[in-house]
Amino acid sequence: MSGPNRQILLKSLPEGQLSTSNFQLVDGERPTPDDGEVLLRNLYITLDASNRAWMQGATYRAALTAGEVMYGRALAEVVESRAEGIEAGEIVYAESGWREWASMPGRLVQKRPNTHPLSHQLSVYGISGLTAYFGMIHVGKQQPGDWVVISAAGGAVGTIAGQIAQIGGARVIGIAGGPEKCAWLTREMGYHRALDYKAGNLRDQLREACPEGINLYFDNVGGEILETCLPQMANNGRIVCCGSVSTYDGAPPPAGPRGVPGLLVTKRLIMSGFIVTDFNAGRDRALAELRGWVESGRIKVPEDIIDGLENLPAALVGLLAGENFGKRMVKVA
Repeated sequence: MSGPNRQILLKSLPEGQLSTSNFQLVDGERPTPDDGEVLLRNLYITLDASNRAWMQGATYRAALTAGEVMYGRALAEVVESRAEGIEAGEIVYAESGWREWASMPGRLVQKRPNTHPLSHQLSVYGISGLTAYFGMIHVGKQQPGDWVVISAAGGAVGTIAGQIAQIGGARVIGIAGGPEKCAWLTREMGYHRALDYKAGNLRDQLREACPEGINLYFDNVGGEILETCLPQMANNGRIVCCGSVSTYDGAPPPAGPRGVPGLLVTKRLIMSGFIVTDFNAGRDRALAELRGWVESGRIKVPEDIIDGLENLPAALVGLLAGENFGKRMVKVA
């Protein structure tokens, strides 16, 4: 099968904040699958803050380099298959990059059900939803009556984590940027309170919102917000380290958070990092529980979908600036 294949290259590694000028849209040729491979047509490409982290160096995957097709995960349709056990027309999840078409070994794609809407496979039933589930329940060990604080509360993980905490009987406080997003969190996502870190005095806001201290802090940002939350933790509190978006884009942050060793000791805190693949053995059970909550209306699924492959660079820059309400992705086809 011949034809065009638009794709976006990482033209240059950013110096400072990421810009759309760091990317380049080019025309390529549609690939032809070899034995054991599948030809994919990307439908939705997911955007995450980790896209930016990969430009800084190796994480749990190799670092991105200038000149290559931008790395990205997608939901795709199998158009042609030369791989055993995969049929044309099936929906798969693949690390297929920022392009319209990709040819990949069949062993590297994961089949996904053709749900309605299909986009839920990248949000609540994808990495975002599973990260929120395992981070809140298994790592954070949420308990009824907990005071739970979640940073980046209006993002892909935060919106789901906050609702899971509510289902578990917690009192949930979100931290987000701007009055509009904070109002949305309480009105639409059911947060008990939402604190605007851009308004200043976050420490005073936390003290007023959580007078008994924070039992569980779900940290998506690191940096100054983590440093501000630490002294507000209750004795025997738990801190779930899910991400560090404040360190991904722009100038390196000042040293910190400060005072961690002393606070961990005096407050007897548990501080744990994780990645979602640590819990692959529990994936099916987690998906079944998430599906039940969605279908019963106990979890809303906010999705921020932008049309057009060409809009991927601006969409990622906007996500890093906090423009998104819920899970951001780009619809390619």
